Amino acid sequence: MTRSPLRVGTRGSALALTQTGLVADELRELTGRDVEIVRIRTEGDVRGGSLSQMGGTGVFVTALRDALLEDRCDVAVHSLKDLPTADFPGLTHVTPLREDPRDALCARDGLRLADLPHGAKVGTGSPRRAAQLRLARPDLEIVDIRGNVDTRLARITDDLDAVVLAAAGLNRLGRSDAITELIDLAVMAPAPGQGALAVECRAADLESDESLREAFESLDDAPTHLAVLAERALLARLEAGCAAPVGTHARLVDGLLSLAAVVARPDGSEHLVHSGSVEVTETAHDVARGLGVEVADHFLAQGAADFV
Repeated sequence: MTRSPLRVGTRGSALALTQTGLVADELRELTGRDVEIVRIRTEGDVRGGSLSQMGGTGVFVTALRDALLEDRCDVAVHSLKDLPTADFPGLTHVTPLREDPRDALCARDGLRLADLPHGAKVGTGSPRRAAQLRLARPDLEIVDIRGNVDTRLARITDDLDAVVLAAAGLNRLGRSDAITELIDLAVMAPAPGQGALAVECRAADLESDESLREAFESLDDAPTHLAVLAERALLARLEAGCAAPVGTHARLVDGLLSLAAVVARPDGSEHLVHSGSVEVTETAHDVARGLGVEVADHFLAQGAADFV
């Protein structure tokens, strides 16, 4: 019997469609089923403002989750950094291999961050990036910008000297040629989960559909999963949304999970940094979450709640 196509829900932006296309190809190969892309219009797409102005967490996610719960799609693909940290009843997700988590400077004349002229105008819609830019270069004029990747890049030849975007998105869109510097993680810590995707479905479907369950197990990359668990546990403990000025990056190397983070005031006037590491054991997921909580607790003891 021929099975119906696997319906994969996505936002309609060029980046979302590209990311979803990559996941769809893998699902098609892993399940042997046809895959149909279902475009879902989200609140973030309708309102079109900056993430912080739209309320941050969930604006790109809710409509896709509604589509899953209402059986309008079978799988949804999110940028993990957009996904709220709390578990959602009835849904579950996996995290494929992470792309480059760093932020990228795209500047006129091939300039790097240190080489931008005094008072240069740099565009970003992220409070996290804005705060860390001000820490690195207090002389810069930070300009709040909106729009898709092409719209933002076009501003470089219009009224800005540079913009800062996620390297992962530029790489996936084939626009890595626009990058003039991959900003060092010590200079600009990325958003929790940046560069990673979340592939989400109804939990009950994994119990009833063996091929889908096996496909999800194959899609999940264990080092990525542990790293983003730690990052998102930190964010949750700080009770900060995805638009907060919190940067963090975790990685698993030779059985050691390390997490570094920065919490800054939006104006860059003050910031805190801390890091930690832990050996990964059989209870790896609990260990990863515990590391995120431990680093967050250090920040809270230093007064980070006032920052976020």
